[in-house]
Formats: sequence, C-alpha cells, structure tokens
Amino acid sequence: MCGIFGYIGKDMPVASYVEGLSRLEYRGYDSCGIAAIKNGEFFIRKRQGKINQLKCELRDELNSQYPLAILHTRWATHGKPNQINSHPHFDCKKQISVVHNGIIENYLSLKEELIRQGHKFVSETDTEVIVHLIEKYYSGSLEDAVFAAVKKLSGSFALSVISTRTPDELIGVRKGSPLIIGLGRDGNFLASDIPAILPFTNKVIYLKDGELAILKKDEVKIFSFDKKPLGARIEKISIHPQDAEKKHYEHFMRKEIFEQPEVLRKIFSLYVTGNTIRFPQINLKNPFLKKVKNVFIAACGTAYHAGYIAKYFLEKYCDLDVEIDTSSEFRYRKINFHTGDLFITISQSGETADTLSAVREAKKKGVKVLSICNVLGSSLVKESDGLIFTYAGPEIGVASTKAYTAQIMALLLFCLHTAHIRGTLSRKSFCRMLKELGQIPRYQKEILGKEKEIKTIAKDFSRFGCFLFLGRGINFPSALEGALKLKEISYIPAEGYPAGEMKHGPIALIDEYRGVICIAPQDDLYDKMISNIQEIKARKGKILGIVNRTDTQASRLSDELIYIPGLKYQDFSPLLVAVALQLFAYHVAKNLGREIDQPRNLAKSVTVE
Repeated sequence: MCGIFGYIGKDMPVASYVEGLSRLEYRGYDSCGIAAIKNGEFFIRKRQGKINQLKCELRDELNSQYPLAILHTRWATHGKPNQINSHPHFDCKKQISVVHNGIIENYLSLKEELIRQGHKFVSETDTEVIVHLIEKYYSGSLEDAVFAAVKKLSGSFALSVISTRTPDELIGVRKGSPLIIGLGRDGNFLASDIPAILPFTNKVIYLKDGELAILKKDEVKIFSFDKKPLGARIEKISIHPQDAEKKHYEHFMRKEIFEQPEVLRKIFSLYVTGNTIRFPQINLKNPFLKKVKNVFIAACGTAYHAGYIAKYFLEKYCDLDVEIDTSSEFRYRKINFHTGDLFITISQSGETADTLSAVREAKKKGVKVLSICNVLGSSLVKESDGLIFTYAGPEIGVASTKAYTAQIMALLLFCLHTAHIRGTLSRKSFCRMLKELGQIPRYQKEILGKEKEIKTIAKDFSRFGCFLFLGRGINFPSALEGALKLKEISYIPAEGYPAGEMKHGPIALIDEYRGVICIAPQDDLYDKMISNIQEIKARKGKILGIVNRTDTQASRLSDELIYIPGLKYQDFSPLLVAVALQLFAYHVAKNLGREIDQPRNLAKSVTVE
C-alpha cells in the first residue's frame, strides 16, 4: 500500500524526484522520505506527514541534482507514523538504504537474530530487518547481498535498494507487491504504479513475482531469485500525464465523478458493435458459458459492491447460481468448486492481496478465472484466464468512483453477453436492454447537471452524526456503496442495509437526529420500499429519497429529493444511483472540511493482508 519511487541516470533535480513520489501519495500519506547519493555520500530527508510537508522542508534543495535516489510514501503497518519509522531505512554504517512496500511476516525472529549478531535497530518497522540482512550478507557485491537477503524473507514485499558502495546501480525486488520499471532516455525508474513515471517515460516493464532487477543508467537486467537471467517484455503505456492531474477541479474525487459518463461511453463503444457484444480478451468460449452452472464472485470494498450487483443480474437474466463473498473471507472458506464453474474477481488495481489469494485458491481447483480490472500489467490480469478491461484510466482519489461504475458497466455487458449465449434472454429483450444501457452516460450527465441542488441538500444533511442507507433488490448493493463512500471521506458512521430487514434491528437507530437515505426507483420492489419509508417517517427520521422524476409516493414522504432519470429497465439504475450518492458524499465531506482525496487511515491499493 506504500508508494516507492526510484531513479538512476543523468542528474535529476530533487523537485522531479518529489513530483514522481507525489503521484503515488494515494498509496499512503502517513510519512515520507528520500535518500539520494552523490559523490559517495547520502543525502537524507525523512518526516512524518504528507509529501507537501517534505517538499517544504526541501525547498532549499529542490534544484539540487542527484543521479541516484529512492523515495517512499508510507501507509503505516508496523510502527507508528513518525519520522523514525518513515522510510528510507539504513544499515548500521548508513551505507545501504532500502524502501519497502508490503509486510515481512517473519521480521521478529529475524530481528532477534540480527540483534544478537550486533546490529542496532532504531525503528519499530518490519522493513528495517531487510537492510540489516543486506548488510549482514554484503561482502563486496550489493546484488549478491540482496539475493541472499530476500531468500530469508517471508511475506509480501517490493523493495528498492541503493548503496554508497555501488552508486552505479539501483536494485528492485518484487514478491507479492507491485513494482514496475520505467525506461527513460537519460536513465531508468522504479515505481509502485504507473502515475509516478508518466512525466518521464511511457515505456515500462512489469516485474513479476520472484524477480530481481538491477538498473543502471543505460541498462536493465532481470533475474529470478535463484540468479537465473530472465527476459523482459517492454510495454508502451497510452496514459497521458494529464490523465493523472486534477486539471481545474479542486479534488481528484470530483474530477473522477465527472469523468464517469465518458468512461462508460468508452467501455460501451469498445465492447458493443450494433447489437453484438465482443470481449477480445475474455478467453471464455461460448460452449463453456452456455454450460456453466455455478459462478463465484470475490472482491473487496467498492469492487465487492459492483460484484453484488452482477450477482443479482446473473441470477435473474442468466439463470445461474451465484455466490459472492469478500475476498478476505472467501480465501479462508472451504469452497466446493466443480469442473466447469466460473470464478469472477474484480479489482481496480489488480494488486489487492486478498483478491489475488482468492484467485490462486480457485486456480488450484482448476476453475476458470475471469477478472474485471483497470490495470493491464497487474498481477490479477496475468494470473487470470480471461479479462474484461474497464478503461477507467488512472483513479487517484482514494474513494473509488469512476472505477466502480466502470466495473458495473463491464459486468452488465458480460451478463447480457452470457444471457444471450445461454438463451435465457430473448433477442428482442437483449437488443432493447443493450440500447438502454448505451444511454446511461447521457442519464449520468443529467444527474451531474444537478450538482448545485445536491450540494444544497448535502449542506443540510451534514449536521447528522449517523446515517442509514436503505435499498432493495439490485439497489441493496447501492446502499452498501453509498454508506461506504460517506464513511470513507466524511468519517460519519453510516450503515447500508436491505430495507426489508430494517425492522430486525436498524429501526432502533431512527429518530429526528439520523439521516436516512432511501433508494427508491420505480422498480418491482417499489411498493415494498414505500412501506419501509413510511415506517421511517413514523419515527421522525430525516429522509433523503433517491427517486425517479415521475415518482409520487416516495417523494411525498421524503424531506429532500435527488431525482434520477427513469429507466425502462430499472436493473440498470445502480449506475445512476452511484453518481447521486457520490456527489452527496463528496459535498457532505467538503462541508465538514475533510481531506477528501486522502481520507485518514486509508490507501488506494490494499496490497497487504
């Protein structure tokens, strides 16, 4: 979850190093630091807090140039977020430096052994054992020492290592945590994610698990952990640097909310031609989809909610039995897979640790794995049998917005595609549904055009200290997602609940001091939802209704209203509800003065268990 940035090559100013690191701040912002080498000496700055604070501390050094440096922005796991625990970490003689993303599971036993051997530790982190191990094994070759050290480590890690003894090389190591190489004109880069290198190069190598890379100014060599030389595939990325910038928006989150219509339009246009859906990388043949009976879905957080929507759709339109679970639970359950089952997994980054572990469990059982992902070079994509790429572009805001609706759009297209193949949906209905799905971007724009009204409603609701989000059927996952968005960025306790279950507990929370968000499009469960809203009204709950403009009943019962366009096929309504709830959460958080793009304790990619 931490961010790593490193470079070796022609002298580069500190300001450019900091720019690269700042593009990874969504991965962690508890503390940060830099270790650079020039003329055989380290230049070191570390501090608690965000990268802008480090930049202020470096203001007199921003024009100084260094040919080699590693930087880190931290999401704390072992040890408090403070200056001592911030990376980079050093050996006893301060000749070797390491930055690390991941968790070293056997660090305590290693630390005890190293202390007995005379090594002095200064931090509480698991990372520091790595640099002391390298120091222990160093006998003239930094790369040999790193090879020896990584064989002793258990857990997940991406490492970047430099030393004043070998100022002509930068070493990168990957096991379980992401690390990429950027190939520049004047030097080479290491980074945790694509945005960091966008200002410098568009040529990348995605390191694979169990690989160690030795970077020099004008060459890159890659080895397995047993020192076997490996080839590397150089890929050209099509993302532009401005795609990872805020442009005229105050926050990345708001920018990404407003990008959703174009993202969905792009997905639809790339996968749909006329009345035909084609997925070039799905690698699941029609006979397999026709015969499959059981589908398992695993994902985390927002991606789990997207998968939940797909569950409803697959059951209703494809006549399939579908199980869904969070990846962190799925991987520890005994799943009764059968030959011919399908496992669908969803991840924006493709590096979510629990999701990857769930995939590996499924593959052990010989089950086909289809991934819904936004990063082509990710571990998830490489380990899956098939892919539906979501084309959302870089999502920098920690609270997911456009990646969520992109996942839903991709999943709904897959569901329609599967229903057509299985013959569980008539050709006429298939064509009509496909046509309406293609109109969703236009309807999303209508909701975005009502931002001013939503902002006013959010100001009124910002005074509540607790929220209940209620939905039924395919919009129960929308209630879960709406509650999650509000929790993530406003820090207000919020719970998503199926409205029909309200009487079994949550109704005890309702009074005039609680905000209740009722998602009530005019679908098959509308009348049931009206009964639930009346129960809330009787107990003086303050109701915000998410309703169609033609609504008459829910609108009379609600205190405030956000209108969404009516649909012939209301099963597509989560794509509209999401936009309304995202804007609501955004403006509540803004009214409360929260750190919207970087909410406390969170990071964008959860690459550790």
